[in-house]
Amino acid sequence: MNANRKNTATAWVDLDDVPELTDEFFEAADEYVGARLIRRGRPLGSGRKVSTTVRFDAEVVAAFRAMGKGWQTHMNEALRDWLKTHPQS
Repeated sequence: MNANRKNTATAWVDLDDVPELTDEFFEAADEYVGARLIRRGRPLGSGRKVSTTVRFDAEVVAAFRAMGKGWQTHMNEALRDWLKTHPQS
């Protein structure tokens, strides 16, 4: 829990004024296990990836981006396959 954040005051006077808790509310809600906040969002990676800057031809990047979501993973797989067929010296 963040000590800098204060709970907002409710404007409810009557319990009938409390909004209905829908499935969408619970899907967007923070999840706690005890007092520990469970982070939502993208899961942590394997830790084996290395961030780098590489320059590719525009046509190569455009072809992989045309594959849609996950194009960088597809590019990584293509490079891994290339390494299998081209032994290191």
